[in-house]
Amino acid sequence: QVPLVESGGGLVQAGGSLRLSCAASGRTFSSYGMGWFRQAPGKDREFVAGIDWSGTSTYYADSAKGRFTISRDNAKNTVYLQMNSLKPEDTAVYYCAQGRFAILVKTTAQVRYWGQGTQVTVSS
Repeated sequence: QVPLVESGGGLVQAGGSLRLSCAASGRTFSSYGMGWFRQAPGKDREFVAGIDWSGTSTYYADSAKGRFTISRDNAKNTVYLQMNSLKPEDTAVYYCAQGRFAILVKTTAQVRYWGQGTQVTVSS
């Protein structure tokens, strides 16, 4: 299994910013689409943002549009999620996901591997 290791979560005040990183091992990182999902207590895991293998195609959940930016650095085997203007409702465990194909990931059915998750808490 290709491990995906997230980092960058933490506690931030509303209106603040965080940058999540997801580092992948293996030589095939650049061949696959990636995505970020989140899961709040008592809720289902939901899609946040996705990016294709090259980084040229991205897609966002309505809740993330205009505030979050997904990007990737294939030379570093890393995908990022820049989160600005954070709100208390963004509080969740954020998961990095690698897709089964080169296209961007936007559903859980497309996920090949999951990271372990990183907690993001936004205080009001």
